[in-house]
Amino acid sequence: MINTFIQKARLLLEDPVMRKRIYFVIFALLLSRILAVIPIPGIDPVRLAEFFTQNQFLGLINIFTGGGLATLSIVMLGVGPYITGSIIMQLVTVISPKLKAMYQEEGEAGRKKFAQYSRMISVPLALLQAFGFLTLLGRQGVLPQLGGLSMLVNIVIITAGSVLLMWIGELISEYGVGNGVSLIILAGIIAGLPQSVGQLLISFQTGDIPVYLAFLVAAALIILGVVIVTEAERPIPVTYAKRVRGNKIYGGLSTYLPIRINQAGVIPIIFALSILLFPQMIFNFFNASSNAIIQEVSRFGTQILSNQWFYGIAYFVLIFLFTYFYTAVTFDPDQMANNLQKNGAFIPGVRPGPSTSEYVAKILTRLTLVGAVFLGIIAVLPLVMRALTGIQAFAIGGTALLIVVSVVLDLVKKLDAQVTAREY
Repeated sequence: MINTFIQKARLLLEDPVMRKRIYFVIFALLLSRILAVIPIPGIDPVRLAEFFTQNQFLGLINIFTGGGLATLSIVMLGVGPYITGSIIMQLVTVISPKLKAMYQEEGEAGRKKFAQYSRMISVPLALLQAFGFLTLLGRQGVLPQLGGLSMLVNIVIITAGSVLLMWIGELISEYGVGNGVSLIILAGIIAGLPQSVGQLLISFQTGDIPVYLAFLVAAALIILGVVIVTEAERPIPVTYAKRVRGNKIYGGLSTYLPIRINQAGVIPIIFALSILLFPQMIFNFFNASSNAIIQEVSRFGTQILSNQWFYGIAYFVLIFLFTYFYTAVTFDPDQMANNLQKNGAFIPGVRPGPSTSEYVAKILTRLTLVGAVFLGIIAVLPLVMRALTGIQAFAIGGTALLIVVSVVLDLVKKLDAQVTAREY
């Protein structure tokens, strides 16, 4: 296995086209990290560090901003608006048959239109998020109170930074290797590792050794579990009927249809975080309201969402529901049954048409149950361990580790596909 890996790595580096693609990805990620350390003016770094320590949900948002939020950089929103726009478009496909048909039936052209709509929606979302963050941070004393022109300029700068980062992600997807948005998130997570390790070493105490060992074991199990569940699939046998054309016989072959246990990947986690963190941001925004009733309601909502057990249960339930939702959006058993029937294929022992659709849907539902429970457990495991141990350092470890492993697996597969294509 090691020899095979070395051989494929050599093939990648010897191929001039692949070498240019890899260099482009490295350059683009370095550029995104440089942008993530250019702060907007007027920041109080001490107050900012205290504010992030007291707000766990900002740490979760910081994952998807590529680490830019922690420094209040010009790309502090990261690819968050684009992700939110994609979520909105996915939700709209449920109520719009036209958009659903465009996403599922029009192939690559339909998906490009879908992505273009997501990019268009991300601009107003970035404007709203920039205004919300600046106002919230101003009320918390992290930023000075901005006037009309200063607020407008900062909003434009932050929105432009988000659009720039989204564009860099699109360039990585087109001229590099892998999904650009995912790689930017991955780079942000990896870039924060040295600081996290340094904080752990500073606060290390001998009595915490069993807890740290437990986290290491949990991380190893998460990595193993993600690899197994991501690669696991349920093969459904498919047979093509024999067809006679002239003097030749076509078909008669037997193959299988792979159904993955985790069809949705890490998308349900991103969906769940976006839904769960939005009310927290709203409550924090109105905590300093001059209206006593609004202030009291905001504080009550903040207290409820700050409860670790409530947060963990809500997080698990949302991931579970969004796993089924996203699988239903991206995998249509009826369309699959129709495609099999049009191509003269059938599942042995199952009638073509509606019966095939019901059979595939039943298998998909059972497999999705396993994938949904797995994603939920992995995501809330660090929260449970934090509630039991009181150590905050690994509060978002499960989500971050899940994203890292999934993105790396996807990148390795795409690199392997490129090598295989060039061998042929």
